Amino acid sequence: MSRLFGSVRSRATLGATLVVAVALVAAGAAVLLSLRANLTGEAGTRAERSAQAVASELAARIPLDKLSGLDAEDVPVQIVDEDGVLLAASEDLERISGTGTAEVTPAPTRSGADDDRDRGDDDRDDDSGRSGDDESLEPGEIAQGASYTNGTATIDGDTEDYRFAAVEVETPDRGRLTVHAGSPLAAEHSAVGTALTAMLIGFPLLLGVVAGVTWLVTGRALRPVEGIRREMAAITASEDLRRRVPEPATHDEIARLARTTNATLAALEASVERQRSFVADASHELRSPIASLRTQLEVAAAHPELLDLDGAVEDTVRLQNLAGDLLLLARLDAGERPVGTRVDLAALAREEAAGREGVTVEAEPVEVSGSRGQLGRVLANLLDNAERHARERITVTVRREGGEAVVGVADDGEGVAEADRERIFERFVRLDAARSRDDGGAGLGLAIARDVAVRHGGTLTAGATPAGGALFELRLPLADADRGAPRA
Repeated sequence: MSRLFGSVRSRATLGATLVVAVALVAAGAAVLLSLRANLTGEAGTRAERSAQAVASELAARIPLDKLSGLDAEDVPVQIVDEDGVLLAASEDLERISGTGTAEVTPAPTRSGADDDRDRGDDDRDDDSGRSGDDESLEPGEIAQGASYTNGTATIDGDTEDYRFAAVEVETPDRGRLTVHAGSPLAAEHSAVGTALTAMLIGFPLLLGVVAGVTWLVTGRALRPVEGIRREMAAITASEDLRRRVPEPATHDEIARLARTTNATLAALEASVERQRSFVADASHELRSPIASLRTQLEVAAAHPELLDLDGAVEDTVRLQNLAGDLLLLARLDAGERPVGTRVDLAALAREEAAGREGVTVEAEPVEVSGSRGQLGRVLANLLDNAERHARERITVTVRREGGEAVVGVADDGEGVAEADRERIFERFVRLDAARSRDDGGAGLGLAIARDVAVRHGGTLTAGATPAGGALFELRLPLADADRGAPRA
């Protein structure tokens, strides 16, 4: 079962069919109940009219054997007194149920009683005193409304279902009588049966149409998804990240999915290319100091007196620094987040500037949240870069600007050309002027500084001082408690 409905197409078809089925069943039941109630109500109205007609004749003192309502062929009628004794019934009535009086033939003794009642008419007319139960109706008055029941009646051998109406009448000569009249429910049964048959035939056909249309429409809508899946499978198998999935010429969710997938593939391709370039550049940078160190060791092995110990140490330190930079970049690329501790940038700037010649620090107390070690590495890299290019003076400023802490490192060197102010933050990029003066640098310092700034939610940009030197600005969000603090 899970395999049968394992696709979106089959589940959508099943869901739509079930929803329509529930709606059809509910609507069909409501229609049938409403139709049955209306037809039953109409039958009850016809039965009440028949009972009212007979009650009107009784109120007019028409004898029981002269009542016209007892001659109707399809309207069974019963007349009973207050004690439930049958006084009269339709001539062709053979069997009845549902009226509370199953008798269909009046008792033989009722004729004598009728005569007694006839002989006592004058006395009854003169005596207006009645029991408390008979005061609600005056002689000759018919009760308003009727009570209804369902039952069966057999007339001339034909048994049918009927809707019976019971109407009470206060006769001048016979007291309180109840007239039961029925109306056949054959039309109601026929109409309900026809409607039910139509629903039993039409509903499955309609559900089949709904299922088929849903299956076709869903398949057509999901066809681009299958194309995207096949292309992604081919890209995975070929490992060719230059390929892209097809984008449908629509503006729906699937088209947006295809565009997002292609954007993801483009970002993945760029990331892979960046990693390949990084590995190649790292290998190139590592090859030079390793080759130099090997040469010195080989010379020392053959001629110990020619060992350049200072050069070997220098190459080893260079290898150590490069390995540290590569390790930090790997951690940053892996998404390492800084530990959220409070760092005083002013104190950190003075600490990193200590022992460096020509460095002036102008700082106000400003706190940010982040890694003290990584932020110290940013300041150290910026100061190292400034020392390589400055003529005489380096200025470090720390200030609060809105909700940000701004650290500026400026030098009085030749500055950075505007065209190179973004390129210098790329990995292993060294400008020509820097290369000639870069004593063992690998071009990773500024790249590391920007990556750390981004991981701390900030930015690092390159600009120019009014005198033309280079100006690097590090902007970081203030610590939460420091955002509303007044400026010192």
